[in-house]
Amino acid sequence: MNQVVFILGGNLGDRLRLIEGSVELMVSHFGPITRKSSIFETGAWGGKSNGNYLNQVLVFNTSFFPEEILDVILEIELKMGRTRGEKWGDRTMDIDILYFGNEKFQSERLTIPHPFLQERRFVLEPLAETLPDFVHPVLYKTNRELLENCWDKSSVKIYIK
Repeated sequence: MNQVVFILGGNLGDRLRLIEGSVELMVSHFGPITRKSSIFETGAWGGKSNGNYLNQVLVFNTSFFPEEILDVILEIELKMGRTRGEKWGDRTMDIDILYFGNEKFQSERLTIPHPFLQERRFVLEPLAETLPDFVHPVLYKTNRELLENCWDKSSVKIYIK
């Protein structure tokens, strides 16, 4: 079993319902959640979307391999109404794999740990709440340290504790 850490969120539609529906589908595939963050409301990142996002970090233990996990989350995004348009644009649901245990994984489709997590406050706030002392397997800093050193000053606040 491997610990897999995800972030999910979106800014279109009934944001809370879409998070809840995605969580249910993830549990049906990966089993019980072992840890989860509060749900955070965050400003748009990357300058190409409108409206605030809701985001949450979830942790599962699973026997799935990274690309199998990717296939499942892409399917869940589609079920939640995701259409792929402009990069960093508006979306109903986006699910990213942040960590796969302490492993490093690289393929044409997927890089783990997520290559930009240390640059994004909307990822680091819920990640540091959930796994503050987990050490990034490439940067060798805890999630708390990554948050403390993050240059991104975007708005991130707890929406539901």
